[in-house]
Amino acid sequence: MTAWAILAAAGEGSRLGGGPKAFVELAGAPMMAHSLVTLAKVTEIEGVAISAPPGHEPATREAAASAAPSLRVEVVAGGRSRRESVRLALVAVPADVERIVVHDAARPLAAVTLFESALAALGSADGAVVAIPLADTLKRASGDRVSETVPRADLYRAQTPQAFRAGALRAAHERAAREGFDATDDAALLEWMGDRVVLVPGDERNVKITTPEDLALAEMLLGATRR
Repeated sequence: MTAWAILAAAGEGSRLGGGPKAFVELAGAPMMAHSLVTLAKVTEIEGVAISAPPGHEPATREAAASAAPSLRVEVVAGGRSRRESVRLALVAVPADVERIVVHDAARPLAAVTLFESALAALGSADGAVVAIPLADTLKRASGDRVSETVPRADLYRAQTPQAFRAGALRAAHERAAREGFDATDDAALLEWMGDRVVLVPGDERNVKITTPEDLALAEMLLGATRR
């Protein structure tokens, strides 16, 4: 089955600084370039639709052409929320594509195997989420006072990539747009629709870059990979 990727790259990155997050330099290249290089290595993915920071569409095309010249690339201006940005990118994905993998440019260290395992899981599901079992103890608090300890059994930290049957993802986004339902990841939209979403093992190295400390960690992990 054919597959495309959507790269969510429209975030402002206010906590990180340095302009739009996708263009912050990581190991000598724009952050988004690392995900594009990886996507080009996933043999099942034929193209990528990128939701770019509004006004940065030409620079996004240039970065994509340099990082992943073998991929067909479509660039759209992102929206006001992550959900809206992904919905806008969906319009640029060809209608005959059967599977779509959504990835955040803020996770530049995702390995090829994560994309492959997420796509493979669609053989028995509508969606697949790369995730890691929660190891920390959770506390719920009011102000600085702890009100309860939340059991961590069966809790996971969701990552991207997340893979979906294209029809299910399109239907979920269309309904969410009509009804004003928002979510912080695409899997939550399918869960809201009642679709079958499964988990596949994630990777602790697949860090999400939000702060300068995260960026430094990613630089360190990239350096360790090269050695």
